[in-house]
Amino acid sequence: MPPILAESERSRNLRFLAKPSLWPTWPFLALMRRRPGCEPEYGVLYDAWRVSGKTGLSATVYLTNLFLLPAAEEELFALPHETFDSPEEIFDADWRVD
Repeated sequence: MPPILAESERSRNLRFLAKPSLWPTWPFLALMRRRPGCEPEYGVLYDAWRVSGKTGLSATVYLTNLFLLPAAEEELFALPHETFDSPEEIFDADWRVD
């Protein structure tokens, strides 16, 4: 990918990852991870802070998709997940806004 396109992709993704107010399916943001030789992976971010005041979850990718979300927040928290420290780490782990 040409450097200008790579930087544009990074900037766009970081902007969405960091700003729940931009999420079209708030309080969730659909993510995908595509890696060579692997099946696509689906994940979601969840805006736990604005929904229920829970902290420390803003960079947690829950390994599910928008169509398979559980009904209760605690069930979502119990799903397999990957926790990061920042939007940059989410991006560096190959997660992209879907």
